[in-house]
Amino acid sequence: MEQLTEVTIEAIDLAAWAPYALDVQAVAFGLRPEEVAVRLQIVARHAQQPGVIALGALSEGRLVGFGYGMPNRREHWWSTVIEPYLAARGHDDWLDGVFAVTELHVLPGFQGRGIGSSLIRTLCERSGLPRSILSAIDAETPARRLYRSLGYRDLARQVLFPNTARPYAVMGASLPLLPPGQSQEANSR
Repeated sequence: MEQLTEVTIEAIDLAAWAPYALDVQAVAFGLRPEEVAVRLQIVARHAQQPGVIALGALSEGRLVGFGYGMPNRREHWWSTVIEPYLAARGHDDWLDGVFAVTELHVLPGFQGRGIGSSLIRTLCERSGLPRSILSAIDAETPARRLYRSLGYRDLARQVLFPNTARPYAVMGASLPLLPPGQSQEANSR
């Protein structure tokens, strides 16, 4: 486990920080080098998208977590994949006027310290949009529990992305995200 050093959340230039971000993602997500190379190209394209917001979690100048997202557009590749799944469940309106959290990863030694929560909360606050959408592996993982604790709910499950063996869930939340300790049930009354 990493020593308890101070971690600060700050805006980063996604294109400039992409190699470091992919190093974090590779460790957190267990990516192979060839997957990192492909994702590096994707992140470079995302860095050029209008409205992209990128944040880094830094500890002693080292990137230990990052997140980024952008206003969703139906013509984005991700949207074209999830649209039929959302439409089948009556949720295709979640593709419009929402902030898509594209990536969110924290090094394992820094997980459990509220860094992921701080990253996603700050991204969503800065988006200026009324809702947020994301996808996560469709399993009971710490990430899914985090998203639920913030107010995200399942919009579609068993979503299959090309070249990915594991199914994903698409989740959405109204913004602002739930404050720490507030349950979804209390928010829906």
